Amino acid sequence: MTGYSKTGFGVSLIGSGSATPAQKVTNDQLALLVETNDEWVTSRTGIRQRRIIGPDESIAELSFKAAHSALKMANWEPESVDLILLATSTPDDLFGMAPKVQSKLGAKHAVAFDLTAACSGFLFALVTASQYLQNGSYKRALIIGSDQLSGWMDWTDRRSCVLFGDGAGALAIEATSKEKESFIGFELRSDGSRGDCLNLSEKRNFVPLIDSFQTQKGGFNTIQMNGQEVYKFAVREVPSLLQNVFDKYAISPDSLDWLLLHQANQRILNAVANRFSIPPEKVLSNLACYGNTSAATIPIMLDEAVRDGRIKAGHLIATSGFGAGLSWGVALFRWNGPF
Repeated sequence: MTGYSKTGFGVSLIGSGSATPAQKVTNDQLALLVETNDEWVTSRTGIRQRRIIGPDESIAELSFKAAHSALKMANWEPESVDLILLATSTPDDLFGMAPKVQSKLGAKHAVAFDLTAACSGFLFALVTASQYLQNGSYKRALIIGSDQLSGWMDWTDRRSCVLFGDGAGALAIEATSKEKESFIGFELRSDGSRGDCLNLSEKRNFVPLIDSFQTQKGGFNTIQMNGQEVYKFAVREVPSLLQNVFDKYAISPDSLDWLLLHQANQRILNAVANRFSIPPEKVLSNLACYGNTSAATIPIMLDEAVRDGRIKAGHLIATSGFGAGLSWGVALFRWNGPF
């Protein structure tokens, strides 16, 4: 799927927020559970610690905090929000977590719903929300990416348990004039034929119902991942799609201020950057502190770089989400926020 604005409306990205759990689990601490060590994990992934939700926290609460922070940066009243899209694969309610966040924010005029695309979720939600603004349906939207993968880990599997963490990030966007458009363009892809490389599948448990009938008892397995295949997928497909987008919108990689990739593995970030000769100082990374927080990685990293002054108004950013599905996408935008 490809796209760009065909109407008289543009999109302005003006506020960000994030929230992460209090608990920090280091590689050395994980070595008490599985056979690993800090050098092994860091050298292969770039991850040194991750945040894990504790008993006094929830993914819905983190989503609310991230969204509230984005609202404050944008200087919006909650009642002015028209749309809330919450990208998550791990909601605390399978019927939808976004309405709970909408209610707690006091965004009583907003329609709110969940979107599931795993590690690509935030990017897919950003593209989806932008279409509503560009076609004139809504004026203001909040996009939230949040996941609690710690609840679905096999903590005895040293290949995967070192990779993931929990967190939430959010972005406030609003419709603007076409002349002030900052959401330049995007491309999205999916390939379900490779979906078994990374999944969180249902349990096929059936129990007696009546007579000879049975019914399925709901539940899910732990995260299953073929790390080598996912790595090969990312370093092949992400640069290819980035090149397509650069060509389509006549953007030179040299003109980028920042490359903001899904924070899955530092080696993936390095490989993609090297493909376009993008220097390390232009590659945003916080893997060392948070690990892979799935749909939350891009907005957490964006918010961190906005608040510490690295990302400034007018900066050109190329971003890519990729992961389970398999799914992947690329978007180009300029930051228009207050910092």
